[in-house]
Order: sequence, then C-alpha cells, then structure tokens
Amino acid sequence: MHNWFLCTIKYQKEEENGKIQKVSESYLVDAMSFSEAEARMYEELGSIIRGEFQVSNISKSNFSDIFFYDDSDIWYKCKVSYVDVDEKSKKEKKVNQYMLVTAANVKQAYERIQESLSTMLVPFEIPSIAVSSLVEIFQYIPQDQRIPKNLKPLSEVAESAS
Repeated sequence: MHNWFLCTIKYQKEEENGKIQKVSESYLVDAMSFSEAEARMYEELGSIIRGEFQVSNISKSNFSDIFFYDDSDIWYKCKVSYVDVDEKSKKEKKVNQYMLVTAANVKQAYERIQESLSTMLVPFEIPSIAVSSLVEIFQYIPQDQRIPKNLKPLSEVAESAS
C-alpha cells in the first residue's frame, strides 16, 4: 500500500529571458513518514534544481490510485464515486476516491480512468476531472532495485552491444 505525501517546494528559478523568479511547485512522493518524504524530496530534486530549495509544506494526500502513461506528463485529478453497503447497518453510502492519471486532455483522462477501472465490480461514476498542479510523482523503489547513477540497467547495455 502506498502512502502518498504532497510536498511543496520553493526555490528561485531562472526564466528563459534571464529574469529570476520565486516559484512554488507541488510534487507527490511515496514515503512511510513525513520525515522520509522530506528526505526523498531533497534526494530526488537535489540534482535537478540548481541552487538552494526548501520543502515548505508536506501533507498527507488522499489519492487511492495512480495511473501513469508514458505518452503524457500532464496529471489529472479524477474523483470517482461509487455506492458501498455498510455490512452492519445494511445502509448504502456514497464513497468518493481520488485518483491521478496522465493524459493529453480531459477526454483522454476520462477514457483512461474508465479503462483502468473496467474490472471494478461495482458501478461507478466520474463526477469531476481537473488538471493537477503536480510537476512530478516519485514512487517508492526498494533499495535493492535502485540503480546507482553511474551505472546503466543491464537491458540497456545488452541493447547497445547488439
């Protein structure tokens, strides 16, 4: 199970025209605690962002699933609703879950969520889809599966040797 934390990063970014501007960007990170989320942000962004940056806010997010497709880097936040029955009281209640999906536009995001949830046994509806402000998502990779930056995956080495 994933523990998603929404992290806000603040830093000074140089624009194309040379002007320096303060920016605030949102990232999603899979971590076990707030401390680990902060440490992962410094680890992941340390080589990407030039100069100093600050993790200004960390909050637990409510995303239940994330669907990544290679052809787009725009994240859409999708609200998915379905009816659940409480076993004790036998009453129906509406359940809302939030999911993220990469897509080129809202229509494609809707189609991808529909496709991803097609095996769900209960009927559901998608009442809202909106563009997310997320820049990137960092999923957890176990230590034994991480590849040091100075090495290449074996599959890439085999391809280039052919």
